[in-house]
Amino acid sequence: MNRIVLLISLCALIYNTSCTTKKLEKEETGKYTATSPLKADTSFTKEYVSQIQSIRNIEVRAQEKGYLETINVDEGQYVKAGQVLFRIMPKIYQAELLKAQAAVKEAELEMMNTKTLADKNIVSKTELEIAEAKLDEAKADLALAQVHVSLTEIKAPFDGTIDRIHFKLGSLIDEGTLLTTLSDNKYVYAYFNVSETEYLNFKTRSNANEKTVVTLLLANNQPHKYKGIVETIESEFDNTTGNISFRAKFPNPDMLLKHGETGKVQMTIPITNALIIPQKATYELQDKIYVYVVDKNNVVKSRCITIKNVFPDLYVVEGLSESDKILLEGVQIAKDDDKIEYKYVDPKNVISGLQLLKQ
Repeated sequence: MNRIVLLISLCALIYNTSCTTKKLEKEETGKYTATSPLKADTSFTKEYVSQIQSIRNIEVRAQEKGYLETINVDEGQYVKAGQVLFRIMPKIYQAELLKAQAAVKEAELEMMNTKTLADKNIVSKTELEIAEAKLDEAKADLALAQVHVSLTEIKAPFDGTIDRIHFKLGSLIDEGTLLTTLSDNKYVYAYFNVSETEYLNFKTRSNANEKTVVTLLLANNQPHKYKGIVETIESEFDNTTGNISFRAKFPNPDMLLKHGETGKVQMTIPITNALIIPQKATYELQDKIYVYVVDKNNVVKSRCITIKNVFPDLYVVEGLSESDKILLEGVQIAKDDDKIEYKYVDPKNVISGLQLLKQ
């Protein structure tokens, strides 16, 4: 009787163990999902640190020496072309102008008198020519005196905004002294450096008849509301950095941007035939990125890949082919040479639910 009971218990134990094993195998199979890299055209946004400069920014300097008699503007003021900004005391130059005007009158009288005598053959034509030359010299001195007087008034050469004024009324100013700077900020330039590889890629994909549109991200991480275009590229690479400078032009009608600001130029870069995989299909080991590739015998093998570009949920990679099958679920529990059963998911369905700039 005891033997019969023992035999029944043993059979029940074997049956339960068999059911548990099948259940575990079923659960283990359900842990693995595989997909393939998706080949597609996409794009990504690259940021470049940029220096912002006014489209025109000049130093306003004194062209004559003397005392600063008037200051007609204030710092930060918007001025119009031709507006008088400063006046250097003009009295000395005005006196020289009067002297030059008198010299011209004297030379004119002398020339007229000499001409009358020459017409009567009392003096030679040479003396008449000398008198005419003296008149021309006097007129030249007058023109120079008029220039000196005009240069005591310092005018704005274009519409713009005044920067800091470095001197006060009554200051003694030398010729060439910096008084302030003037900036035309209706448009601004953003200069940013690009590597040689990026430059070559840019030239390869760019159409000569189309301008590349870019965005300017300001220091507060807010985008400038006006888009810009890449206008020009410098002619030489910097030998120390291996970079070349690009220049983008941005409208600035609100005068928000100022000369000397910094920002980041954001440029959208297209990628053709990119191999895209979900980030969760990868794992990191010793600073390298790996995926598990499932071979034709359902055996998983780890493979090191190269990340070309990063999206919020995706990688653009090298080191795989479109026909490869990679683990999507179960990456953390899989091991090299494991033979698995898995469910295959179409890569389009996988990618469609993740963040990509352009599909």
